Amino acid sequence: MEKKILLIEDNNDVRENTQEILELSGYKVICAVNGKEGVALAQSEHPDLIICDIMMPELDGYGVLHLLGNSPETAGIPFIFLTAKAEKSDLRKGMLLGADDYLTKPFDDVELLQAVEVRLHKSELLKSKFSRNAEGLNAFLGEIRHFQELRHLAENKRTHTYKKKEGIYNENTYPGGVYFLESGRAKARRINDLGKEYITELYKVGDFFGYADLLKGTAYQDSVIALEDSVVSFIPKLDFFKLLESDRNLAGKFIRMLSNEVKEREESLLKLAYNSVRKRVAEALIYLYEIYGKDGEEVFSISMAREDIAGIVGTATETVIRTLSDFKDEKLITMKGSIITILSLERLKRMKN
Repeated sequence: MEKKILLIEDNNDVRENTQEILELSGYKVICAVNGKEGVALAQSEHPDLIICDIMMPELDGYGVLHLLGNSPETAGIPFIFLTAKAEKSDLRKGMLLGADDYLTKPFDDVELLQAVEVRLHKSELLKSKFSRNAEGLNAFLGEIRHFQELRHLAENKRTHTYKKKEGIYNENTYPGGVYFLESGRAKARRINDLGKEYITELYKVGDFFGYADLLKGTAYQDSVIALEDSVVSFIPKLDFFKLLESDRNLAGKFIRMLSNEVKEREESLLKLAYNSVRKRVAEALIYLYEIYGKDGEEVFSISMAREDIAGIVGTATETVIRTLSDFKDEKLITMKGSIITILSLERLKRMKN
């Protein structure tokens, strides 16, 4: 597919010469003669890469990068600065704002095309979709190996096996890195002043956790415990921050992987807090399906301790047991030991409305 490049340059000769080189190499080029026009074109055209002069009237290159970097739609577009200056202060300012590369005028055809090809290739790697499992993480880290500065992160991924009910980290301790669940299941929990447990999050294979408090620089707000035998990878915080700081596109990719539908889960937990007990238990079973089930799965089974379901619902274990027994009598579920099988997801969904 033909790649689209936005060229923002106020000098006619430089703009026309650069456009010609790029078009002869098979790129589609759209041009802007100043920064304000360039920002508008970036927002409307969504180019694959932006090449931008620094010294321009109305809005300079730094202003262009700042505005585009503040918009989710344009923040991830690779950005190359063009400038007639080569002072280190200009280089540093551009890189701090998030520029991906820097070409000093006059530049030759090879320099230009190499910079474009490298940035487009790197961007394509970051747009790749990786499955949320151990193979997906390894594939992601494998792509990172293409970037010399991140080799340390990929080569020093450590794993640890946690037994069922074993703590992965504890509330009020300080983060040492980011965790990735390769196999098994885990829960995040808090204990209130009365000693009652509340489950604040459930983790499945492919989830990252522990990053929110690391980014805030605070102690963990929750404890995380394995719900079954689990294998967890650990990325040390120095490597994690190096990852975020080294490349804005790579940071964006990693943060998207980390996000894990946080907003939807918070909304789900809020509903659990305010519904009646019967509705809350139904909501909890639906929540478990959304976390651990597969799309289109008509009959869903999960092994879950009743006290853990009570921790999600925010009620006594005995109340959950009675409610689940009612659901069994109504043929909404079946139970065998710790295994709960949902027979009618649609009826549960109607119950919570």
